[in-house]
Parts: sequence; structure tokens; C-alpha cells
Amino acid sequence: IESNTDFKPGPNHLRSSRRCRPRAFISGCKLKIKSCLQRITRLPYLQGLQNRGKMINTGKLAGRTLFITGASRGIGKEIALKAAKDGANVVIAAKTAEPHPKLPGTIYTAAQEVEAAGGKCLPCIVDVRDEEQVKRAVGDAVSKFGGIDILVNNASAISLTGTLDTDMKRYDLMHSVNIRGTFLASKICIPYLKKSSNPHILMLSPPLIMKPVWFQNHVAYTMSKYGMSMCVLGMAEELRGDGIAVNALWPKSTIHTAALDMLMGSELSRSTSRKPAILADAAYAILTKPSRSFTGNFCIDERLLKEEGVTDFEQYANVPGARLEPDFFIPDDCLKEFDQQPGSGSSPSLSAAAPAPEATSGGSGNALDDIVHKIGKKLSTELVSQTGGLFLFQVKGGENFFVDLKNGAGSVGKGEPPEGAAPDVTFTMDTESLLKMFAGSLKPTAAFMSGKMKIKGDMGKAMKLEKLMGMLRAKL
Repeated sequence: IESNTDFKPGPNHLRSSRRCRPRAFISGCKLKIKSCLQRITRLPYLQGLQNRGKMINTGKLAGRTLFITGASRGIGKEIALKAAKDGANVVIAAKTAEPHPKLPGTIYTAAQEVEAAGGKCLPCIVDVRDEEQVKRAVGDAVSKFGGIDILVNNASAISLTGTLDTDMKRYDLMHSVNIRGTFLASKICIPYLKKSSNPHILMLSPPLIMKPVWFQNHVAYTMSKYGMSMCVLGMAEELRGDGIAVNALWPKSTIHTAALDMLMGSELSRSTSRKPAILADAAYAILTKPSRSFTGNFCIDERLLKEEGVTDFEQYANVPGARLEPDFFIPDDCLKEFDQQPGSGSSPSLSAAAPAPEATSGGSGNALDDIVHKIGKKLSTELVSQTGGLFLFQVKGGENFFVDLKNGAGSVGKGEPPEGAAPDVTFTMDTESLLKMFAGSLKPTAAFMSGKMKIKGDMGKAMKLEKLMGMLRAKL
């Protein structure tokens, strides 16, 4: 490093945040850099710039070409923008060419953002189910940028429905997009990836955890996502000799995207989820690793970033300090960490919950009657508008009751819902677990994952139970 002024910076100056920051020198053109940014960040007194608890760009993706499916919005777009900051070439391969009435962004608006962030971009209209469209987009990418170095299989379809509620059109959509689309894009890109010096395929898919809890409420969706992960399992070994890395990345907590808004409602999904930036940072960490030595891994975003030295996870919070909700398909040890969040109101483990509350006065003197009575007094149009669901609680060893947060100002009652009103979600549990949930000593998520509660029906609405419990406890 040479200074173009009379001032010669030494280690103490570069360490000092008050006198002369390295970033200020670089951005102010006060330094002439004779080595690449990747090597500069290895200097001992510049490593603080790289760490600071965050995942900064190092320039390793400069000039490299990424083909990202489903990148017009959400996680795919965030990965594209992260790469663009290095000066990467990005192919936005997605269906949305015209503005959607409910969803933000198109391939063209995403391309504008990529170029504004410092990258070059090629927007391509691609339905990953269409072989000719995928072939054409890959061909255009190679013609424009000279090759493909990285494929990110991000496009995905979701329906959290049980077997009887999953029509075959929706089943076919999930399997055509998630499994077939992933396989197809990989197959077409592999010949070009073989020519790259550090080729990667990254799937946005979960670890292969074969537990019934991840299948029982949405068999078709789980099959389709695990199909993507099986591509990782097989292709990592198949392509190891070619030096092509094949890895999977999955979030520990839910990620705030338009898809999650549609499932949970915008307010709930935002407050209990992280920003897509955490997955973009984790993807960046994976895609900048040597492809021959880092392959066949099923990565969880937070854990990977901790290994990279990231300590500031509040930067990814939509609502700083808010409790996060776990995503599907995460390992048990990850799941248990959610019960240790500040203010979780839960015990440190799924198996050790606080004692059930004693029966209180009111209603018939029975604790369950008391809960039903107090819920009825506190229902409101606000709860109805935020929830939009009819819930049936089947209590083993007790009496069933329903909570209608779908109609009018809401209602609650013992037994089944009124005739003609089918519940959106049915929760089945014993009396003890129910009382613990309303007392706050057992989270609905923990009850479900540990088998203490079974769920049947609309999983999107079921996911709102955690928030509902919190709101009702506050009112009770």
C-alpha cells in the first residue's frame, strides 16, 4: 500500500477509528492498492475491518457469473445484490416480467438494483419447469458473460397442506418447480461450471432430517424440498471429481419474504422473522469458499456465519429484540435454542416445562373454563383482523372448545364450532399442555415439535397460534 499524500499510515493509524480508517483511505482514493482486496483484508491490522461482527464483501466474486433462479424478489434477489457489491455478473432467471398485483418486483427492477449495487446483470424470463426457457437463458448468459461460475437454485413453490387438502395441480407445481426445476437448471449449467476455476451449485433446501414431525402436516411440500436436498447429496459426490461444489443452505429462523406474508400475514411474519440479508451473507460465505474442499454440506445460516466470525445478528432483525420463530426442518439442537431466547417465557428445553397453572376462580372454578371465559371477554375486531382463522382445540381428558377469530368481533365456546363453520385448524393436546401454553411456560412451537400437540389443517394459520397466545396472555 502506498499513500499518494505525504502522510504514511502505519499500523496504529489504521487501527485507530479516530485518526484514519482503512475504509476512508480506500474510498477516498488516498491509497494506491497494488494487491487485490482479498489479500489486503488478510493484513493483521485490517482484519478488524473485515470482522466487526459482520460479513463484509471481500471482492472474491468480482467478474464471476451467477445464475440465480427465482431472483426477482426476496432471498434470490438479496443474494444477487450481495454478489453485485463485489462487481459480479448476475443472471436474474425468474418468471415475473410484469408487475404482480400483490408481490413486489420484476426481473427488470431487480436487474436495475443489481447494476446500481455495482454488478452487471442479465434479466431472463424463465419458468424453471420449461426446459427450453432454461436452455435459452443459460445460452444467453454464456454469450454475454463468457461462462457460468455459480448456480443458485432458489426458485421454490410452497403449499402447507395435508394429503387430502393437496390437489394434484398444486402437488405437480411443487414437484415441478422444486425438484424438477432444480435438477434441470443444474443439468444444463454443469457443462459450463466444469470450465470455471471455482464452480458452485447452491440449493436453498433443508438438511435431510427424517422425522415424522416434518412430514405429517405437509407431506407433499416436504417431499419436494427434500428432493432438492437429495440433489445435493447425490450431485456433491457425482461432481466431486470435476471440482464442482454442491451445497445446501437453510435458515434457522423464518425469513421475512412475500411468501411468508401470504402465509402468516405481514405484521406477524415481519416481527418474528429475520431479513433475507442473513441468507445472502451465508450464501456469500459458501460461494467464496474453495469448491474442491467445501462440498456436500447442509448449512444452517446462523451457524455458518458464526463460524465465519459474525457476531452481530441484530443487524438481520426486522424488529430488534423481538422473539424469532424457527423455520421448518431444522435440527433439534437448533430448535431448542429458540426456547432460550430472552423473553421466550419457556423453559430451556422441550422436555422441561414449568408446572401447569393452578385452577383459578371464575367460570366454573376449573382452569380450562376460566381460560375460555377470559378469552371471550377479550376478543376484538383487532384480533380477528390480525388472525383470520377459526381454531378448534381438542383437549384430551377435557372438553373441546373453539376460538373464532375469523368472523365479526370473534367468539369462543365449548364443544364444536357452530354448524356450517368448519375449523381452519384443529389442535389436539392434553389439558396440561394447553394450560402451560396459555400460561406461557410452553411455546406452541415446542409443543408441536415435541409431539405434545398435533395440528391438522391450514399450517399458515396454525403458525399464527404463537402470536395469538402472546396477545391473549397480555390481555388475560
